[in-house]
Parts: sequence; structure tokens; C-alpha cells
Amino acid sequence: MLIKEQEKIIILWIVFLLGLLFHTQLGLMPLFHGLNVADSQAQNIGEITLIMWLMLGFFVLPMAAIIVTIFNDSKRYRSIHFGLTIFYTVLNFFHLIADSIVPPIALYQIALMVILFIIGLLLNFVSFGWLKQRQLNKVSI
Repeated sequence: MLIKEQEKIIILWIVFLLGLLFHTQLGLMPLFHGLNVADSQAQNIGEITLIMWLMLGFFVLPMAAIIVTIFNDSKRYRSIHFGLTIFYTVLNFFHLIADSIVPPIALYQIALMVILFIIGLLLNFVSFGWLKQRQLNKVSI
């Protein structure tokens, strides 16, 4: 039995979220070995709070996409969802570039970001297929 596009999308989002969590965890691993972690660029508590809210949003949007994808099959949602996957791919690309040029450069983090970027591209491809499938079905009716 073949897996439907919605199921593929949900699985890819879950794998993507696990990769994000692992990326965050890898950044904290030195703490468990008594080593220093790179200092934050934030200058004050307001910047730190903003960063934490942005990180929360970055994790919550895929979770919301998973839930909505389970229950919503509309053309409008498919378009919004495809736009969301593009947005995440662009953000991951810039994050990959930043990880590659901002010291300290951790090759294991770059490798994980490359994997996440590839998962994002796959999510774009499947999401586009889901969007296109809906449009083709409407034409054939």
C-alpha cells in the first residue's frame, strides 16, 4: 500500500522536528562534559526573550502544520502549507550558511544542517505534489 501525500508530509515534518531538536541538543552537549558553550550574541534580557519566542514559533509552526494537515485537505491550506515549507527551506539554507561561517564552526552541526536542508527540500517536493494533485483532481471532475 502506498503512503498518501498527507502521511508523507506528516512523517517528514516529524523527522524534521526531531532533527531540529537534535541540532539544539548537539549545541548543548559540551555542557555535559564541563566545556564552555558559545556565548549568546544577545545583549540584554529583552533580546534573549525575543530569541526564545522566535525559537518557540519555529518549533510550533511545524507542529501546527502536522495537526492541520491531518484534518484539512483544502486547496487554500495546501497552498499555505507549500509556502510554509518554502519558508522553512529558505531559513534552513541561511542557518546552514551561518553555521558554516560563524565561529566556532562545528562540522557535525553543519552535517546535521545539510541533512535538515535535504529533508526540507523533500518536504517541498512532496508538498508541491500534494498541491498539484488537488488541482489536477479539480480539473478532471
